[in-house]
Amino acid sequence: MTTHKTSENTIPVVSVVGKSGSGKTTLIEKVIPELIRAGWRVATIKHSRRGFDIDREGKDSWRHRKAGARMTVMVSPEQIAVVENSERDLGIAELRDRYIHGVDIVLSEGFKGNAYPKIEVFRAALKRDMLCSKDDNLIAVASDVPMEIDVPRLDINDAKAIAQLIIDLFLSTPQEGRT
Repeated sequence: MTTHKTSENTIPVVSVVGKSGSGKTTLIEKVIPELIRAGWRVATIKHSRRGFDIDREGKDSWRHRKAGARMTVMVSPEQIAVVENSERDLGIAELRDRYIHGVDIVLSEGFKGNAYPKIEVFRAALKRDMLCSKDDNLIAVASDVPMEIDVPRLDINDAKAIAQLIIDLFLSTPQEGRT
């Protein structure tokens, strides 16, 4: 099996792709704890074409942005959120390099056309064709039905096996004592 480990300073990215309703988010939320149990630190990047709103109208942070702040950082003892105006739709590498640190792997969701290694979620009930092929950097398919494909096919409900594939292809031994 080909290994996809990256340079020591670059956090590897694995994209989980699939048609709407295929279970991408559900798969990611099952794989994250498996990676954590194996000693890895995980970040995620979720792309939404429809946009999102964590900065509600009338709240102080919204008022700061309304007054002209290009970036607002909201902080509490347990969380930090950054709301930044963007001139364009940023790519995964730029988002990773700009915002993500202190993790071993990034799982992305919703970036169908990216060049990163991909695991496609495929459900027979959706009666749709696959989005990707090996030429699209497809490394595996997580599916609820047997398939004849030129990459590994993993059971969509076997998060442990999917996490292990990610570990085998992209990660080395976790360092002791990390937080």
